[in-house]
Amino acid sequence: MQSAKAKTERIYVKVTSDFDATGYMQPRAITWADGRTFVIEQIRDFRPAASMEAGRGGDCYTVVVNGVEKHLFFERSDRLFPSRVGRWFVERPVQA
Repeated sequence: MQSAKAKTERIYVKVTSDFDATGYMQPRAITWADGRTFVIEQIRDFRPAASMEAGRGGDCYTVVVNGVEKHLFFERSDRLFPSRVGRWFVERPVQA
């Protein structure tokens, strides 16, 4: 028997990030809509993670914030909007 995947919602956030000379993007801090900012203490993993529902490419960063491991996603923008690179989001469980 397969277990049902918990439903989640995307929360889009502001992320401060650096780009090195090779173009690698490294997130440094997450800022919520209410202005709270959390420093990313460590990046433990990075991997491509396409958004199946949006049909776009993206990436998943496994980061440590306040000593807790979290997933931070970067969703690449639609090609119709070339001036927009993409946007960041986190997922949170949806209450049933």
